Amino acid sequence: DSVFIEKGGEIIPKIVAVNLDKRIKGAIQINYIENCPECKTKLIRNEGEAHHYCPNENNCPPQVKGKIEHFISRKALNIDGLGSETIDLLYSKNLVRNPADLYELSFDQIINLDRMAEKSARNLIENIENSKKNPFEKILFGLGIRFVGETVAKKLARQFSNIDAIINANSQDLIETEEIGEKISQSLQNYFSEEKNVIHVNRLKKIGLCFEIEEKEILPSILFNKIFVVSGTFVTFSREELKELIEKNGGKNSSSISSKTNYIIAGENMGPSKLKQASMLNIQILNENQFIKLISS
Repeated sequence: DSVFIEKGGEIIPKIVAVNLDKRIKGAIQINYIENCPECKTKLIRNEGEAHHYCPNENNCPPQVKGKIEHFISRKALNIDGLGSETIDLLYSKNLVRNPADLYELSFDQIINLDRMAEKSARNLIENIENSKKNPFEKILFGLGIRFVGETVAKKLARQFSNIDAIINANSQDLIETEEIGEKISQSLQNYFSEEKNVIHVNRLKKIGLCFEIEEKEILPSILFNKIFVVSGTFVTFSREELKELIEKNGGKNSSSISSKTNYIIAGENMGPSKLKQASMLNIQILNENQFIKLISS
């Protein structure tokens, strides 16, 4: 088909309609598959959504492996040396079925994997062990709860301080958290209502992963409730590091400029449209050094 596309919010391409005048005469409607191509489970589709899902999340191989890959990814537990190929091997040899299994792997089990040298095996064991030092918010993100992305995990960690408080929170408690709506609240309650998920969290706890905010993670609120937009490229810090500093000092990050924005941290190659918008709204613009001076004061 030929389709009409517009920019949602002036940025994201969005298909809004089909140009029926250009549809080929006699075109046959596509019948979408009914069963998962991997485990043959009947697919489901939630009302109002385009995606089809395989509900066999605990036994469908790509889902099981995908959850482990998410858990070890850079923005979650960041376990270096453990890529998709290694996870495939560990899964095929029945050594891992969930992220907690990674912490029970032995050197002998890893060294026997194809193409695994002794040094690589020792490094992997060390990296898995070191991942226990990750803060609560990264582990919460690593669990792979639907709709709980990196930012939402940070908000939840700071609001509730520990995993037990999140597990026991009711819908109203969750919705009162910044950026948490009914959809995310329901997803969290669905996740923790399943006994297997709570068992998995408790297992990770016993292994030694951190499921509470440490006091040293929260610095004095120099930027309390100030809203920042970080734009451009920087010399001393990455954009992610700057955002982390903002949050640790009590500030909030936003991806877009509005009348509520207090500061813009501008690096090189900041878009001209953002500069124009900042000027129109009379928002203070800081460079990298000015921001560091602000939080050092």
